Amino acid sequence: MSEIPDFHGPHVDPPRPDHVKLTWYALTRRAPRVRVVSHTCECRETTYELCAAAGLGFVRRTDRTVGTVRETAWTSPAAAGCLFEQIMQGEVR
Repeated sequence: MSEIPDFHGPHVDPPRPDHVKLTWYALTRRAPRVRVVSHTCECRETTYELCAAAGLGFVRRTDRTVGTVRETAWTSPAAAGCLFEQIMQGEVR
């Protein structure tokens, strides 16, 4: 019997000393369905998801230490994708 290998998704780089602080908002539930386009590894206490809904994009942050789910402002899918990459690289938080 073979073991299932331990799989980890992409991890977020630590925030840079000069990182930009994002404004995180309460969930808006603007659309009945949200598609997760990309996400960070579930092994961390804080995870990030690049989401798409109703022709727009945003990033959702789940913090398991305090039990909160927050999101960025809804914007174009391209801008949300760039923001997600900046989060991944530690440029913004």
